[in-house]
Amino acid sequence: MQSLVQIVGVLTVCLTATFNASAQATPEPSELQVQVWAAACMACHGTNGKAEGAGRPLAGQPADTLIKILNFARTGLYTGLIMPQIAKGYSEDELKRIATYFSQIK
Repeated sequence: MQSLVQIVGVLTVCLTATFNASAQATPEPSELQVQVWAAACMACHGTNGKAEGAGRPLAGQPADTLIKILNFARTGLYTGLIMPQIAKGYSEDELKRIATYFSQIK
């Protein structure tokens, strides 16, 4: 009986440690992850946001401007065909990271 109590005690400690580890903040996305998110924009806005076709260039634009446009798209205030649908798939933080990524491209 005592060994059963010890096993239950060890399991409780392990499960508590696992729960606490998973409850910590989400890790920061890597640069590669941000590039993967930004790839959705590149179909219309060109490789690395340097548009040569239908979409406007994103590369080098101020991050604040891009964030405003993305938020308009996400909330439905921007009525383009594709951007509202794509922008809704990202969190506010992800959109900020995407905007920052494009703003840093020269």
